[in-house]
Amino acid sequence: MSDTSANNKRIAKNTLMLYVRMLFTMAVSLFTSRVILQTLGVEDYGVFSVVGGVITMFAFINGGMVSSTQRYLNFEIAKGNAERLRSVFNTALQIHALIALVIIILGETVGLWFLLEKLVIPEERMTAAMWVYQCSIIACVVNILSVPYNADIIAHEKMSAFAYISILDVTLKLIIVYLLVVSPIDKLIAYAILTLLVQLLIRYVYTRYCNKHFQESFVEWKLNKTLFKEMLSFAGWSFWGNLAGILYTQGLNMMLNIFFGPVVNAARGIAVQVQAAVQQFVSGFQTALNPQITKNYASGDLEQMHSLMFRSARFSFLLLFFLSLPVLLETDFLLTLWLKTVPDDAVIFTQIMICISLIYTTANPCVVANQATGKVKIYQMVVGGILLMILPISYIVLKLGAPAYSVFIVHFCIESVAQFSRMYMLRRLINLPMWQYMKNIYIPIVTTVAVAIILPIIVRMQVEAGWLRFIAVGFTCVLSVGISTFFIGFTKHERVFFLDKALRIIKIRK
Repeated sequence: MSDTSANNKRIAKNTLMLYVRMLFTMAVSLFTSRVILQTLGVEDYGVFSVVGGVITMFAFINGGMVSSTQRYLNFEIAKGNAERLRSVFNTALQIHALIALVIIILGETVGLWFLLEKLVIPEERMTAAMWVYQCSIIACVVNILSVPYNADIIAHEKMSAFAYISILDVTLKLIIVYLLVVSPIDKLIAYAILTLLVQLLIRYVYTRYCNKHFQESFVEWKLNKTLFKEMLSFAGWSFWGNLAGILYTQGLNMMLNIFFGPVVNAARGIAVQVQAAVQQFVSGFQTALNPQITKNYASGDLEQMHSLMFRSARFSFLLLFFLSLPVLLETDFLLTLWLKTVPDDAVIFTQIMICISLIYTTANPCVVANQATGKVKIYQMVVGGILLMILPISYIVLKLGAPAYSVFIVHFCIESVAQFSRMYMLRRLINLPMWQYMKNIYIPIVTTVAVAIILPIIVRMQVEAGWLRFIAVGFTCVLSVGISTFFIGFTKHERVFFLDKALRIIKIRK
């Protein structure tokens, strides 16, 4: 069996395992979110979202090391150097421990000041907010120290581990919901403590799995100064990109709180839940493919690397579009069905954030490809600089009196500009032909979208809101997007491959 064929089978197997994980996680997440919103109330739900976001905002310091750790582990596994792999893992753990200490210091000084002096939180909920804040600090530290272990699992492409451990994770979250409903203490405090305990247990399980299966995951506090500086330098140039990322997530969340209060944060929290649920359908496929992009670069096979990038971007977009179109057209109905009481602005927030996710599906392969090269300095300065403009422009827009959803429109426009800059810079880094990129990704997906949306929009305009319209729109979306994707979004070779697999499945069932 050829290496390409074996890699394709591994990708398919890993994608399947990640989708099993995703379906189970998503179903439980949507159920628990509804119960938690009803139990906490809109205001407390918003408080939890914005207060926890203060510490998440500091976590951008660690963002560069996440990509650095993943890149170096992928690279060394492709090279087959066990000693170097062990050194990379332990160096990553040492750097993450240092970052965790920095975040504790920042959290208990600058972050605490911001919580007490700047956030809009009702006076009577300040004690509960403090509990949420301290639990968030501990959870953030635990997650930071766990990054090398999670990256090691992904680098070894053992995606089944995520699927199995996720069953435990979501089971514990279901227990949290039950305990929260019957808890005699303050619901917000109880939710913060229980969430922290679940995170501690899940992180312990991941660590034990790595210790059992991967020799390099045993801790050795021997310092490799050269590698320490190299990995830290790689992460340092990713600083701007990660700073921009945290600013347009948690930074915008803080800004919305200051301008509009915690109720708008609750609306954003709901939108994030829906966005995450839909995006999980794509993340499994991308997570399975990302290590192969890096490993192909490490082995010098740029042609296969380009091919994987094209497929990752195009398939990810088309898959997300297939799932998100009915959600975009029937957002109000779905949120009302899910939550009963929908926070103001939640509908428009959800729709714009899903559109942002669609744009970003084509960016992920570019990000992974750039990290694979290790030449991140100029790339991160340019892309990060563009994305950093989201926050100041959003602030100006809100100061001029624009509605809350305007910040997400700003995000969408700047993310589109950033994606074109990514494509342009990869042209030289990995000899990426711009015309091939456009031909294999953007021309098929734009044409597919233009054709696929016509029928569902016509149906939506002709039928009154309710179950009948939801079913009719959903059916036409599946039909229209499915046919358009097959004949426009797929290449000829992909259509043949799809039909061959479908015929084999039919024969097996007969």
